[in-house]
Amino acid sequence: MGAGRVATALGVLLSRAGHDVVAASGRDASRARVAKHLPGTRFETNGASAASTAETVVIGVPDDIITETCEALASAGAVGAGRRVLHLSGAAALETLASARHAGAGVLSLHPLQSFPDVETGIDRLPGSGVAVTAGDDEDAAFGTNLARDAGGRPFPLRDEVKPLYHSAAVFAANYLVTVEGLAERVLRASGVEDPMPLLEPLARTSFDRAFALGPGDALTGPVVRADAGTIGRNLEALAVSAPDLVRVYAALAAAAAAVAFDAERIDAGQRRTIEETLEPWR
Repeated sequence: MGAGRVATALGVLLSRAGHDVVAASGRDASRARVAKHLPGTRFETNGASAASTAETVVIGVPDDIITETCEALASAGAVGAGRRVLHLSGAAALETLASARHAGAGVLSLHPLQSFPDVETGIDRLPGSGVAVTAGDDEDAAFGTNLARDAGGRPFPLRDEVKPLYHSAAVFAANYLVTVEGLAERVLRASGVEDPMPLLEPLARTSFDRAFALGPGDALTGPVVRADAGTIGRNLEALAVSAPDLVRVYAALAAAAAAVAFDAERIDAGQRRTIEETLEPWR
C-alpha cells in the first residue's frame, strides 16, 4: 500500500529473497516504480483489492494517513485473522493499525534506519542497515525480525512507546547532519568563499569518520574541547554581524558540544561553566 521509495525497495529485496510480492497500490508515481522495479507484480488502483490477496500487507504511506489507510482496508474486509499488517514508520505507534488488530490481524512495524533518496539507493543501502522491529507479541516480533533479515537488514527490537524518541535520534543523525553542512556552506559564502562544499568535504568526512571510529566524545575537536571561550565569543560576534539568525543555533550547538566534551572528561566542570557563561548572552 503506497509503493514509494522505501516500500518498493523493500519489495525488491524481499522478492529476491523468495517472497511473492503479489500486488501493489498507490498513485501514478507508484505505478511507474512498480513497473520498473517489480515488473511481475500486479498493480491495483484499489488498495483493498490489492491487499485482499496478500498474507502480509505493507503500508508505506506518510505517517499522517496510516490510520485512515488501515481503516479503509479493515472496513473493506481486506485484512483479518491469519493475516499481518505492518507499517514502515519510525515514529508512528502501532495504535495506527488498531483497526487491523480489531479485525483479527497481527500488527507490527519495520523501520529501516537508512535514508532512501531513490529506490535504487534504497536497494543498495538497506542490506546491512539496522531495522527497528516493533510488535505487540512475540510471534509478530519474530515474524518481523525474519522479514527484516530476509531483506538483508540488521533487525533490533524497539518498544512502541519510545518510537518518537528513537526517530528523533535518526533525525539528528541524518537530517540535522545535512542541515549543519548547509549552514557551514552559507557562512563560508558570507565570508567570501566561492564554492564552499569541496573545501568543507575533507573536514566533514574526517570528523564523521572519527566519530564512528573513536566515539563522539573522543572525536570532538574545536574550541569547546579546548575550553577556548574567547574563540567561541568571537565566532558569535561575527555571526551576529553576518548571519544573525544563526547565533542561537551556534550557541545551542556549542552548549551541546560542551555536554559531550564534559561527559567524555575532555573538559572539567569549571571549563564547562565558563563556556556556558560565554554562551548565555547569546541565547
